[in-house]
Amino acid sequence: MSTISKLIIPLFVLFVVFYAFKKKVMIYDTFLEGAKEGLITVFHIFPSIIAMVFAINIFLNSHLLETMFSVISPILTKINLPLNILPMAFVRPISGTASLAIMNDIFANFGPDSFVGRLASTIQGCTDTTIYVLALYFGSIKINKTRHALSTGLFADFIGIIASFIVVSLIF
Repeated sequence: MSTISKLIIPLFVLFVVFYAFKKKVMIYDTFLEGAKEGLITVFHIFPSIIAMVFAINIFLNSHLLETMFSVISPILTKINLPLNILPMAFVRPISGTASLAIMNDIFANFGPDSFVGRLASTIQGCTDTTIYVLALYFGSIKINKTRHALSTGLFADFIGIIASFIVVSLIF
């Protein structure tokens, strides 16, 4: 299996090259055009990415999450929602990488087959990085007014988190 996985990408590249050769496509020129378009795209989305990374760092270093968790922890304890999942649930709409790091920490502390580990995995699959996606994609094409995209995306994330808790509670 390891040999096959190492060969898939080179074989795919060879397939594309031979297919393009058969269709009489100027392979190198087309590749250069694509590389140029890719660099232009990176140039356009780079300010949005820098702004988002800066905003995420400010948010995480403000310790606002810890303050919020201390206020709502008595309520969550009554409904048996583990407090360890809250940082991931709040960070997931902002940053996929940060939520994966939190999920990895949950796995290290509780195990992937624990209730919290399964809940973290389900939340990871049921939600999206809404704010990151909006900042990146809307910013790259210069859309300033998101209208209902932000509220709809965050509402969908909220429903995904609730559904994750219900499903994991019922199944596990």
